[in-house]
Amino acid sequence: MNGLRVVPTWRHGQERLYVCRPDGGNVAWYDRETGRVNLLSEERREDVLDALGPFLTGAVTVGPPPVPTPAELALLSLHPDDDLAPNRPGEALQAVLDHDPGPRRRMRPDPRRRALAAELAVGEALDRLDGAGWHTLHSVPLPGGDRLHHLVIGPGGLFAVHTVYARKQRVVVDDPLVTVGHREARPVLRLARADADRASYALTAEVRPVLALFGPREVSVTAPLRGARILLDTDVTSLARSGGVLKPADAEALHAMARDRGTWYGSEVLPAGKPPSRPWLGQ
Repeated sequence: MNGLRVVPTWRHGQERLYVCRPDGGNVAWYDRETGRVNLLSEERREDVLDALGPFLTGAVTVGPPPVPTPAELALLSLHPDDDLAPNRPGEALQAVLDHDPGPRRRMRPDPRRRALAAELAVGEALDRLDGAGWHTLHSVPLPGGDRLHHLVIGPGGLFAVHTVYARKQRVVVDDPLVTVGHREARPVLRLARADADRASYALTAEVRPVLALFGPREVSVTAPLRGARILLDTDVTSLARSGGVLKPADAEALHAMARDRGTWYGSEVLPAGKPPSRPWLGQ
């Protein structure tokens, strides 16, 4: 027995197997996604491989940890409280509901819960893009109490995704107005563009607006859209088919920048003309 033990951990949906000494110190870790065993001490190579033997699958490379990129170095210095990557879909709205659940009996369904259902469905679909250079951040807070529902970053560029609940309802889009069912038309596309503009201002990169409709029965678009896309919650993964815009290193750097809360609060992320916080739209 070499005294080493294997401890599995999960972080941001990725599994790592750490090889630890009896005193808890790490000597290596195995990243299953990349198939690499990262050695902190070449002298323990055989002991590490012996301990990991039952867990190794497929082709495996063994060597010292790769030199971190500038984006990875930035993340190493990021305080956990300032890291937005662990945010779940609809996390900010869920916190509001936990604090103020509203009356138990209502004449109509709580529009906040419908909005949450839309964010959860769209967010879970976007999370399936993770990998192959794509990243999604949820509930990105903005000054003034607003937030980006979802921010998608990858080879195809950056997208600010605004979700609207429209389950089993007809949606009519007359840019910038969006009418859901029999509700009053609202300038949802104007707000989606404003969110994308705020993100562009903070990240100093082009961010394109996307309106994601949750469960509509029918969608009618009366005229060509100006610089925006409309997708169903079942189609949002099509963003991954966008043409190559960013190099992998640039996408990683923008992701590292976007997940830092200080990026959004370090300066006023509020271009001229941005309307203040909005009601629950499309409910």
